[in-house]
Amino acid sequence: MARAQTLAAVKERGTLNCGVGQGLLGFSSQDDQKNWTGFDVDICRAIAAAIFGDPGKVTFISLDAASRFAALQSGGVDVLSRNSTWTMSRETSLGLMFAGVAYYDGQGFLLRREAGIDTALQLGDKTVCTQTGTTTELNLADYFRANNMPLNVLALGTADETRTAYEQRKCDVLTSDVSQLYAERLKLAAPDSHIILPEVISKEPLGPVVRQGDDQWFNLVKWTLYALINAEELGLKSTTVEDAPKSSSSPDARRLIGIEGEFGRQLGLEQNWAARAVHAVGNYGEIFERNVGTQSRLSIPRGLNALWTRGGILYAPPVR
Repeated sequence: MARAQTLAAVKERGTLNCGVGQGLLGFSSQDDQKNWTGFDVDICRAIAAAIFGDPGKVTFISLDAASRFAALQSGGVDVLSRNSTWTMSRETSLGLMFAGVAYYDGQGFLLRREAGIDTALQLGDKTVCTQTGTTTELNLADYFRANNMPLNVLALGTADETRTAYEQRKCDVLTSDVSQLYAERLKLAAPDSHIILPEVISKEPLGPVVRQGDDQWFNLVKWTLYALINAEELGLKSTTVEDAPKSSSSPDARRLIGIEGEFGRQLGLEQNWAARAVHAVGNYGEIFERNVGTQSRLSIPRGLNALWTRGGILYAPPVR
């Protein structure tokens, strides 16, 4: 269980301890100057901005799949923002809570174009590389069993190890979340020589995770995420949110940016908590496009991660 008043501890420390991945392009990676960038990174920067008014007050802690949940359970990090799938067992048996879905993903398959395979139903008897300590292993076994296909698995400890094994032709296929496959393909010597099959074989709702037992902290992380989504729906951007108090007549927008209501105080924050977050990293759409979408090397389509008003399923409860 979480020690109560995580927010008080974070404020006293002066920095948010955020658990991220080990170098997944578009989600959490470091540049040559050791600066962290990515979708998951920006979620933590938004939380820091909501708390401190400063998105730089974050300490990023790189965690592998095997150690990520233990680091959160032990208090080594305050929040885990690291391509982690929301499942029942992770909440019921690990004492954790997912604060919402930040990215709707699903498991897919990457293989060499030269193989001449265009559907996952042709993968029987192929050797598939996957990462241990993830939901990917179970999904893989379930899919092959359901389709009566023989399965050969090469399971390795890290994403880098699985990609290297695939490059060295120790396996024919690389499987992971589709978003990760886009990133891993860019690291290959000839990215265009590899394809991602059309099948998505699982539901992988990814989002920030906190410890159970501190409802205030859970609400703060959850509603910061929802504020970013609502901001996109309301047309509030990083460049316009500061002027919104003077220009916006929308009751929903006025509540979100703190002009009306007591929503910031109810979270233990300043009234302009959400405006701080949006100003720091942008709304959800800005975060998506900058890190993984049209403005990035990945160019992942919005798909399910488009707003519900634009053909996707992205939907946040209202601030009211």
